[in-house]
Formats: sequence, structure tokens, C-alpha cells
Amino acid sequence: MSQSKKNIFVGVAWPYVNGDIHFGHLAGYLIPADIFARYHRFVGNDVLMVSGSDCHGTPTTVEADKRGLTPIDIVNEYHPKHEALFRDLNLSFDLYTRTDNPTHKRVVQDMFVTFIEKDLLYKESSEQYFSEKENRFLPDRYVEGECPHCHDKDARSDQCDNCGKLLAQGELIDPRSKLSKTPVTMKSTEHYFFNWPKLEDFLKQYLAQRGDNWRPWVRGESLRWLEEGLKGRPVTRDIDWGIEIPAN
Repeated sequence: MSQSKKNIFVGVAWPYVNGDIHFGHLAGYLIPADIFARYHRFVGNDVLMVSGSDCHGTPTTVEADKRGLTPIDIVNEYHPKHEALFRDLNLSFDLYTRTDNPTHKRVVQDMFVTFIEKDLLYKESSEQYFSEKENRFLPDRYVEGECPHCHDKDARSDQCDNCGKLLAQGELIDPRSKLSKTPVTMKSTEHYFFNWPKLEDFLKQYLAQRGDNWRPWVRGESLRWLEEGLKGRPVTRDIDWGIEIPAN
């Protein structure tokens, strides 16, 4: 056993609170993370294992709209269930929180301001999916259609889960609202985008230096994205459930 104590941070994926935890969550990341954390505690390292409920993901608003409830109703239904399950399974979280707490909001807004100052965010007008029937812009999980690459019929507007391709707004074939099942159109709106192209050279160097330690498929997928060229990705949405943009 090594005599030098290490600080180990285990950042576990934050599950959406739009439904019950299933076996895939447990086998895919919750139990493996717990095993990893327990091992490092056993060998004498200082471990901080944290996670929480992703209250602001669009899956929560989709579920709320389906059931005629508010997003906070869905959060308050499933967050306690998740916490109770993790206690029953004796998962060794040092902190399990939620994204609608004041600390999370403050940190996110501080990061937003820092990114602005470092030129990692920029404003841009773009065409986004708009439902005439619902009279609103629709975030990614509210729109589905045919993937232009593999032609899967149920691709999301931002990504096809079947082939893994990231999709830009307007690429879907025959896009439709997931809720009303009616066709959607494109309409101009302004948002903040994360400046991924600015970090492209840094990420290439990072991957070259440390990529050999990654799983082959993860490294391969990361290389593919870099070879294709990174594009700015929107970090704001036309939606009233989330963390407010701080005043500039």
C-alpha cells in the first residue's frame, strides 16, 4: 500500500428526475462509482463522492407537460425516491444534492460570467425549432424526426442516439413536436453559445498527452469530433425552467 495519501474526487453522473431509477443506472454508473470510491477509502485515500438530481434538464419539463404538472412537481416527486433508493443501497455519497439549490445556482452564474470574461461564450442568432401549434420554441428533447445520417425515425434534434451523430438545428428530416406530434418550423432567436473552436488546439494537445489512458472507444469518438472540427454549442434556451442568465 502506498504511503502517500491521495485526494480522489468521484463526480458521479447526475440523473434526471423525470422517472424512477432503473437497473441500467445502477449497473452503468452508480454502483461502479461506489466501488471505486470504497476502494480508495479502503487504501487510505481521502475521497469526495458527489452527485445530485438534474432538476433542470428538459426531460423533466417533457414529463411535466405530459402529465399536466409543473416541473417542480416532478422534481419533488422523484428526488426523494432517488435519495431513498440510494440510502437503501448504501451508496456512499458524501454529498447528494439537486440543481435547484441556491449554491448550485450561484456557482453556475459565476461560471457563466467567467466564461464571458474569457471569451468562451458568444451571442449568436440562429434558426431554432418552433411549434406554431404550441406557439413556442422547442428545446432538443421536444423535437424528434428522421436522422439525416442513419435515417433512424426517432432522432432528437441535437443528437441521434442510434448512430451517435451530433445534429445541428435544421438537420432533422420531417421534424415534429414530441408532445403534439405536429410539424415544426424554423424561426430566428438569439442565444449564448460555448466557444468550442477556441479550445480545439488545447483539447488536441490534452488528448495526445493523456488519451492513451482512456477507453479506446472514448478516445476514438473524441478524436473523431476533433477531426471533424468543433462547433459552438448553445448553452441557453427559450424556456422558463432553469437557472436565470445573470445580468451583465
